[in-house]
Amino acid sequence: MHVAHFGHSCVLVELNGKKILFDPGAFSHGFEGLTGLDAIAVTHQHADHIDPNRIDPLIEANPGARLLSDPQTAELRGGAWEALHAGNVVDLDGLRITGGGGRHAVIHPELPVIDNTVFQLGTAADPTQFVHPGDSLWVPSTPVDVLAVPAAAPWMKISEAVDYLRSVAPRLAFPIHYGIIAEQAWGVYFSRLDEMRKADTEFTILRPEHDAEL
Repeated sequence: MHVAHFGHSCVLVELNGKKILFDPGAFSHGFEGLTGLDAIAVTHQHADHIDPNRIDPLIEANPGARLLSDPQTAELRGGAWEALHAGNVVDLDGLRITGGGGRHAVIHPELPVIDNTVFQLGTAADPTQFVHPGDSLWVPSTPVDVLAVPAAAPWMKISEAVDYLRSVAPRLAFPIHYGIIAEQAWGVYFSRLDEMRKADTEFTILRPEHDAEL
């Protein structure tokens, strides 16, 4: 699995010969010139996960990419966007994409809760080789190989991030969703996740606009 991180929640995953770009949002940079994508996947409608000013040029540069999102984003954008509900399965010539979760984490009880699709990549035999939860702490029912774990968010305490990482217990995890905090504070969040993870989970950091084999 080859993974590139473009900051915040924007991640490019190359798996089973397919390229999937997740959450090209307003706090992310460097994804603009990507071509040859097989799918663009958006977990939910917030601008830090789908930048309204850059999504259309990205789609135009990748005319063959399937456009997958939570149901509300698909309804809002229309056109070729496909709603991926929890439990739905999409097959991209050998790469299985399964929807999970369904709802965004609660930001405040007085604010409406929107849709949020958790994207799970893999095969029929191993459906959770990679998991992008978007803005949720939904735990898959099958063992996870690589988890993109939210590190900081207006809807989450750091203790919840730690507990989520422990509950999923992936082979490997790397932090996302930290574009909302200053770079000087990254270590505060990353060190807690690293120190308090389960012993059999490896924790690594992919800096923005860097990539790695995981």
